[in-house]
Amino acid sequence: MTSTIIEVRGLGVGFGDHEVLHNINFSIAKGEVVALIGPSGSGKSTLCRCLNLLVTPKTGVIESRSERFEFGGSAKLPSDRLLSSYRSRIGMVFQNFNLFPHKTVLQNVAEGPVVVLREKRASASEGARRLLDRVGLAHKAENYPEQLSGGQKQRVAIARALAMRPQAMLFDEATSALDPELVTEVLLVMRDLAKEGMTMVIVTHEMAFAQTVADRVLFMKDGAIAENKPSAEFFAAPSTDAAPSTDAARSFLSRLANS
Repeated sequence: MTSTIIEVRGLGVGFGDHEVLHNINFSIAKGEVVALIGPSGSGKSTLCRCLNLLVTPKTGVIESRSERFEFGGSAKLPSDRLLSSYRSRIGMVFQNFNLFPHKTVLQNVAEGPVVVLREKRASASEGARRLLDRVGLAHKAENYPEQLSGGQKQRVAIARALAMRPQAMLFDEATSALDPELVTEVLLVMRDLAKEGMTMVIVTHEMAFAQTVADRVLFMKDGAIAENKPSAEFFAAPSTDAAPSTDAARSFLSRLANS
């Protein structure tokens, strides 16, 4: 379907004898916001990194528009050129910002378009300033990362990912490294992106945010997707055909509500 941004079929990941993900199947439509939730160790971050091919699956298929990556058997690993092209269209925001400490905020945001997209530096800098204004940090353009709060660093990281003009954005626990009082400023930027129609996959423990922003929830347990359903339906009554999955989802939400 032309509206599908990413499709995943039969995805499996293992490290040595340890199976981390098994038989993962789902698709992400253009403009859809998907919350990826579940207990610690359930495989959420690994799956998120697989979607950007920062983790190489052992089996399965990932398709994105004109590109198809197959893993396992006799399949060849994708070339560096193909990986670079794919990653430039699937933005990634990490827990720990990963900003260049020796570059200014403006330089951090403009670097990708210059190096990867071959954009002229003046044009990239102009675009970077617009994006910094969009995340409320135009006044910090000439500062260095060490001069920013954690929330400001994460907003710069979001602007940097947006500078590549991605088709989709992946957020891997983007607020987990922040002090509680700084979480809201990052979530507000992510909420605005959702309102603007950005396709997003969000690994998060912020259930109120997931409930109000996500169109769909993927609940993970033990390296598998236990539930895949509309957000409103999931939070109203988490349930599947398999009772253990139902109990796991309800228990997970109950623990978060009481923490």
